[in-house]
Amino acid sequence: MQLDENQMLKSILNAYPYPIIFIDNDYIIRYMNQYADYYYHKMRGYKNLIGKNMMDCHDYQSSKDKIVEYYNKMKSDGKSRFITVNMENQRMYMQPVKNEKGEWIGFFERFELNLEMQIPFNMPR
Repeated sequence: MQLDENQMLKSILNAYPYPIIFIDNDYIIRYMNQYADYYYHKMRGYKNLIGKNMMDCHDYQSSKDKIVEYYNKMKSDGKSRFITVNMENQRMYMQPVKNEKGEWIGFFERFELNLEMQIPFNMPR
């Protein structure tokens, strides 16, 4: 069986067991893996997100400002940014993406299971 590069990459991203969402430089959602599709459409109730501005998914200006701030910082240092731990105990990150010419083309949000244990304040360490 022979896969073209797009089919292969889509299959790899769909095998990742957490949401992945790619957003371009204009904050337009360009790709969602199958877990992101489930998370945002089924669990969160958003519809038809591909092609939409991700800022329309955030109610608070402070959230929008943080996204812009993080992306600008990522473009200056090339490092990913931790965002938060969501209600499903998943850590959310923003990861910057460059094209083959080294130009910034956007970023993706990725999720992973939060394995960090919280030690109660009164427990000895």
